Amino acid sequence: MISDGLYTIWPGEIIVTMSKSTSGVSLYWRLLTHVAPYKSVFAISIFGMVLMACTEVALPIAVKPFLDGTFIDKDPFLITWTPVFLILLFMLRGIGGFLGQYAAAWVGNKIVADLRVKMMDHLILLPVGYFQEKNSGSIISRFTYDVSQVTQAATQVITVLVKDSLTIIGLLGYLMYLDWQLTLITFVMIPPIAIVVRFFNAKLRHTSQATQTAMGDLTQVVQEVIDCIKVVKIFAGQTHEKKKFFNATETIRRWIMRQTAAAVGNVPVVQLLAAFATAIVVYYVSLEAQKDTATVGGFVSFLAAMLMLTAPLKRLTGVSEHLQRGIAAADTVFSLIDATPERDNLSEEIIIIDGDIKFNQVTFVYKRSKKPAIDGLDLEIKKGETVALVGSSGGGKTTVANLLARFYEPQTGQIFIDGLDISKLQLKNLRQHIALVSQEVALFNDTVAANIAYGKATGNLPMQKIIQAADGAFAKNFILEMSDGFNTIIGEKGVRLSGGQKQRVAIARAFFKNAPILILDEATSALDPESEKFIQAALNSLMQGRTALVIAHRLSTIESADRIVVLEDGKLQEIGTHEELLKLNKRYAHLYNTQFEEKPLD
Repeated sequence: MISDGLYTIWPGEIIVTMSKSTSGVSLYWRLLTHVAPYKSVFAISIFGMVLMACTEVALPIAVKPFLDGTFIDKDPFLITWTPVFLILLFMLRGIGGFLGQYAAAWVGNKIVADLRVKMMDHLILLPVGYFQEKNSGSIISRFTYDVSQVTQAATQVITVLVKDSLTIIGLLGYLMYLDWQLTLITFVMIPPIAIVVRFFNAKLRHTSQATQTAMGDLTQVVQEVIDCIKVVKIFAGQTHEKKKFFNATETIRRWIMRQTAAAVGNVPVVQLLAAFATAIVVYYVSLEAQKDTATVGGFVSFLAAMLMLTAPLKRLTGVSEHLQRGIAAADTVFSLIDATPERDNLSEEIIIIDGDIKFNQVTFVYKRSKKPAIDGLDLEIKKGETVALVGSSGGGKTTVANLLARFYEPQTGQIFIDGLDISKLQLKNLRQHIALVSQEVALFNDTVAANIAYGKATGNLPMQKIIQAADGAFAKNFILEMSDGFNTIIGEKGVRLSGGQKQRVAIARAFFKNAPILILDEATSALDPESEKFIQAALNSLMQGRTALVIAHRLSTIESADRIVVLEDGKLQEIGTHEELLKLNKRYAHLYNTQFEEKPLD
């Protein structure tokens, strides 16, 4: 067990280390800029809070004339109209409260919605490397949990500050009017209150940031269980996952309790300091009353105003909890929005391309690796040529495809399409000329038709073209046998399809796009031998007239490629046709022999 004097770290607990973040003031001002588009509605909220503050101050002010005028002076006018005044006062208070709280909630929820949209708009522009650096649970938590925490900081904190500050100012003004010397006693408590609030604010922000990070870890555990449920079951990982989830849950609970300790510890300390001032005032007023220098109405009115200061003071000191939680949440939300997107401030476009590709001394190193994934690669692929990339795992085959699609940018060297450096092309323009079928099939929880025509405008999908694409991928028959045919919802990640069916839908998507450059990354890996024959024929047809980059471990699928490139440790080792490389009897021949030992080499 480790203790820092205020918090205790328990054995087995997930420790969250917080880096130095942006100042709370700048974060808060940035958050408030999102209120500006709704300033008219927010002004209604402020008006409601001002109305509430006025009615609160009016209550103790009304006490003095009511008590002195009714019990002492027996004024019939005050006796008759005071009840009416009270009804009208509380009616105004109710109207002000409703307007203030409803308008603040409306603006707060609009800000949350806007931030979520802004985060998603930016998220899809981030490079692939970002998603490898950040765990998906942390990203999802920012959309679901963190952003919801900014609501109170953005709107409700301000409205409470306005209402309670005005209430305190009004009550203090009235107290000064009644007895300015006595009222000055209350100001003695302001410096110690400020010190207390500052101390607890620092603790609140730290614990809020830690809670948000821990919430991302919890989301990650749940997501991994859902995504890997078959592995969890078959390898008896239930106990391990339960323990991970329990630890994550306990971490969140402990951080929340520390956050609660800082929040609830703030209020009683401030109230205690205020109570000292109140006690002095009550004692002093009691002495004045004994000397008959104060009326009953004046005494009760002063005491009521003094006591009424406690509630807004409590809310003002308690509001720091929501403020610090919102600032901590804003920090994580804005860190996503500020993440550097893919470089795409370019203007060059290719309208029609032939498909000539050239890699010129291309080198690429992944962020967390010291060894180049691609090391000085020189490779030319002619229009309509099918080039297969083979080699050991980690040799750089998929990296070549990723660089061609500009999922990553090479550190050195250039990649050309039809003589144009792709680093100078608009990303959207570049990628509209490339179709990809990968080993990791990406399908969406939508209809089969929508998955095949993915990226096209929603609404009236071109069904004839979709059917032709499915037919070309040998997917038409099994699709028509499904409950709703092409309109069948296939579930999250295509869970309602078999592995081979998923792959064929992905191949149909490439047929539908009809791009001049085709990347096939283990495109037949999930197919049974019988289906593979049909799909291989379909792919051969698809590759006709197109420049195709084929990544394969199963060498039988690329024997007919125009050229085969052998990559090892990111370097080009051999290049040639299947027959030429077998005759060369080097790396490719060794790989081929390993897979087909029963086939003797000529």
